Amino acid sequence: MYNKVSLMLDLISQRQRAIGSNIANIDTPGYVRRDIDFATYLGTMNSPLETKLSAKLGPSAIIEDRHYEEINPADELIALQENSLMYSMATRRMSNIITEMKTVINVGK
Repeated sequence: MYNKVSLMLDLISQRQRAIGSNIANIDTPGYVRRDIDFATYLGTMNSPLETKLSAKLGPSAIIEDRHYEEINPADELIALQENSLMYSMATRRMSNIITEMKTVINVGK
């Protein structure tokens, strides 16, 4: 479970960088919008919740250059909020895993 949460935190970090780059380059001629796809990774995990989330997020490429998409500041801000929610969920899960590990260690003493 730790590896899955760690992967999610890495993906969230990469997506944050991509979104930040999109916002910073809104007026840059020829800049291509980038995004990270959680669905590709989540779809390969075994949990029914992760599979449902993957289906809800829909398909796209891992780090996809979207030549056909114009960068819309409102859409990028929405993506930042979504990313913030994903980060909050992942850090809560990681905190729960650490608490579980501490419990196991303390019970074993």
